[in-house]
Amino acid sequence: MRILANPVLLRAAVVLMCAGTAFLVALLAMRLLRKKITEEGDLSSDAAPSLETLPLHLYNTVIQQLKQQKHELLVQSQAEQQRARTSESFSQAVLSNLSCGVLVFGANALVKTSNAAAKAILGFASPTGMSAEDIFRGALAQEPKSKLTAGAGLDEAVGVADEIQRVMRKDSKQRQVETEYETPGGERRYIQITISPVPASDGELLGVTCLINDRTELETIRRQQALQGELSAEMALQLRTSLTTISGYAQQLANNRDADLARQLASDIAQEAAHLDRSLGGFLITGPSAKAAAASSKES
Repeated sequence: MRILANPVLLRAAVVLMCAGTAFLVALLAMRLLRKKITEEGDLSSDAAPSLETLPLHLYNTVIQQLKQQKHELLVQSQAEQQRARTSESFSQAVLSNLSCGVLVFGANALVKTSNAAAKAILGFASPTGMSAEDIFRGALAQEPKSKLTAGAGLDEAVGVADEIQRVMRKDSKQRQVETEYETPGGERRYIQITISPVPASDGELLGVTCLINDRTELETIRRQQALQGELSAEMALQLRTSLTTISGYAQQLANNRDADLARQLASDIAQEAAHLDRSLGGFLITGPSAKAAAASSKES
C-alpha cells in the first residue's frame, strides 16, 4: 500500500507495464509478417519452378514430342523428295518416248535439256550446253508450206537461230518455221521447228522450247510429185506434138498422088509412131516415180 501510495513507484510500474505490452505486440507482429513472407515465397516458387525442380516424366514427355515432330518432318521431306523424283522420271520418260525432237533453251540461251529424237534428227551426240547458232549453223527459216499463200512468206532471209532469239527476247510469240538442215555428218534434212516461250508464274521468261519434226521424207515425196507433174506435162506436150506431126503427115499422104512422096510420108509416120511408142512405153514401164527419183537425184 505504501508502494501504491508513492506516486514515483506507481508511475514506474505503469511505464514498465506499457513497455511490456508494446514488446509483446511487436513480437506478435513480427511473427505474422514472417509467416506472410514465407507463404508468398512458397507461392512464387510453385508458380515458376526451376529446371531442377521439374519432374523426370515431364522431361521424357517433351523429348518424345520432339522426336515425334522430327520423325514427321523427316517422313514429309522423304515424301516430297520421292514425288520430285517420280515427277522427274515421268518427264524424262515422256521426253524419251516422243517421236519429235525437243530442245529446251534456258534463260542463258544454251540448251538445258534434249531428248533422243532431237539428237537423232540434228545429228549431235549431246547438244546440252550448245547455243542455237552452234546447232543450226546459219540454216535459214522458211514459212511452212501448208501456211504459204500466193506472195506470202518471210520478207527477208532470217536464220533459225535468229527466230529463237526473237522469242527469247519476247519480240515474237510462238513461231513455226521450216528449214533445210545439214547435220554435222553432212546429211541433208528438211525439218519443221515450233518455237515456244516458257513463262514463269510471275511472267518472267524461263527459256524457250523447240519441237523438231523431221519432214525429209514428206518433202522428198512432195518434190517427187512436183517433178512428176512436170514430167507428165512434158510427156503430154510430146504426145500432142507427135500426134500433130502424124496427123499432118497423114493429111499430106491422103492428098498426095506421087508414089515416092507417099513412101517418104509413110516412112516419116512410121518413124514418128515408133518414137512415140518408145517414149510413151518407157514412161509407162519405168513409171513417173522412178523418173522423178532419178531426176531428183541428179538435181541433188
